[in-house]
Amino acid sequence: MANTTIYDVAGAAKVSLATVSRVMNNPEKVNPATREKVLKVIKELGYRPNAIARGLASRKTTTIGVVMSDVTRAYTSQMLGGIVDIAKKYNYSIKIFSTTGDVNLDDSIRTVVAEQVDGILFLNEELEQEQIETVVSRVEEAGIPTVLTNVSFENNPLPYVMIDYVEGTYEITKKMIEKGKKDIYLFSTVRHYYTNDLKEKGYIKAMEEANLEPRIFRTSGDVTINTQHFTEFFRNHNIDGAISVRDSIAISFMNVAIKAGRKIPEDILVAGLQNTKYAILSRPNLTCLDTPVYDIGAVSMRLLTKLMAQEEVDNLHIVLPHKIIERGSL
Repeated sequence: MANTTIYDVAGAAKVSLATVSRVMNNPEKVNPATREKVLKVIKELGYRPNAIARGLASRKTTTIGVVMSDVTRAYTSQMLGGIVDIAKKYNYSIKIFSTTGDVNLDDSIRTVVAEQVDGILFLNEELEQEQIETVVSRVEEAGIPTVLTNVSFENNPLPYVMIDYVEGTYEITKKMIEKGKKDIYLFSTVRHYYTNDLKEKGYIKAMEEANLEPRIFRTSGDVTINTQHFTEFFRNHNIDGAISVRDSIAISFMNVAIKAGRKIPEDILVAGLQNTKYAILSRPNLTCLDTPVYDIGAVSMRLLTKLMAQEEVDNLHIVLPHKIIERGSL
């Protein structure tokens, strides 16, 4: 068959791309029955491996697909910095794919797969669980090594690197409670993203342990929208503590609170759950749960490198340590 590809072989043999690659590069790692089936298909189709199919060892360029929603956000750019620094050490090329707007996620992942990247880092945490499951399904079909970066979901089979958002949010909520605050709100987003759901769990756990009513106020990351929301909020709510899933939302809230005559932290304690560069630009500086986004990016890239080389990996689910950075708002 002319122009037979590794995709044709994988489809005919009903195995993943990774299995075909292992048969050609590390046949001893494939069980004999599967190996013989793949070799038979390769012979029948007259497949001749190109540079990509021969594996990383024979390639001049290794390409990593980085899938993200918005590169302009502070935490995303820091995470990308960690990825790029490690990629440079291995002379990897980086291709960035955007999943913003109304782009169909399934189509987006198929596009990434069609680019024949050697590995994928998936950074988009602003997805619901069923959407992430779509990603998992597509990359598993393609057999491309993939690491979820700062995102995961229940019963996730893919490798991931992140922090314990439940415990981190629980700890920062407890700090406010220990300072005597009772009307503590969590500012989250209107849309239920999985990472934000974890933060909400930690907040609710701390509030319920203290016999306090959890109060979640949902708004937008758009300043023009949440400023209006917060202006209305002060007309109808009592509050002495505020925790925000995003630093930008926390700072927007502080600005409105100060304009409304509230003092931070005397009247209201405020904290963010990212620790982006904006935290030290606000007045007062924002107390934050520190998400080590640069390290998450770097560790994800190192993990992906091992997976692409088919090295043994002791831990595919890496949870990095977190800490609380106390500043003037708490």
